[in-house]
Parts: sequence; structure tokens; C-alpha cells
Amino acid sequence: MSQATIYHNPRCSKSRASLALLESNHIDTEVIKYLETPPSADDLQSICALLSCSPRDLLRTGEAEYKTAGMDDMSLTDYELLTLMSQHPKVIQRPIVVYKNQAVIGRPPENVLALLA
Repeated sequence: MSQATIYHNPRCSKSRASLALLESNHIDTEVIKYLETPPSADDLQSICALLSCSPRDLLRTGEAEYKTAGMDDMSLTDYELLTLMSQHPKVIQRPIVVYKNQAVIGRPPENVLALLA
């Protein structure tokens, strides 16, 4: 059986619901509380590849840190942006679930079910 990984924020209802879906489907899950243990820039780059998205697609632009850390600067390279995201994990979309070389953002939580099919 493959293990899933969830980049989890226990204070987020969508993150809790996504984790509950994994658990109710008996999926062995590694829970990474990404605010406490932020993913590296390389990890985020791998996640973007699995999601087929750009780093900007993973940003929560409404967070204050988005602007204060300068992530609104469109001249940043992807890797510079990923590095800032790793340093300021609050701006990363949540939850992100990785399973069997695929990934989804669990907003809505039902997105996680596509990984389990």
C-alpha cells in the first residue's frame, strides 16, 4: 500500500476534512504540519510539477506575508519565489495531498477523492 503525504494545517477546516477523507479511506498518511516544518524550495518545486502548476498558483495572495515578503514582485524567478514560500509557509495553499506520484490541493476536500480512484 502506498503512503499519502498531506501538508496540513490543523487550524484549517479544509485541511482537517481532507485528512479525514484519507483516514476514512484507510490510506496510510504522513502528516506534515507545514507551518512547523516548511517544505524546502526543492520540495515545493516537485509539488508544482505533480500539480502541473506554477509556483504562483500555490500562493495565498490574501496573506499579509505575500506582500511584506515581496512575493508580489513579478520579476522573481520561480526558484526565488519557491525559496520565499519555504521561508514564509503561511502563503502556501492548503492542504496539499500527494499520493501515488500525483497531487491535489484539497480545496474543496473532495479533490482528494480523485487521487484515491
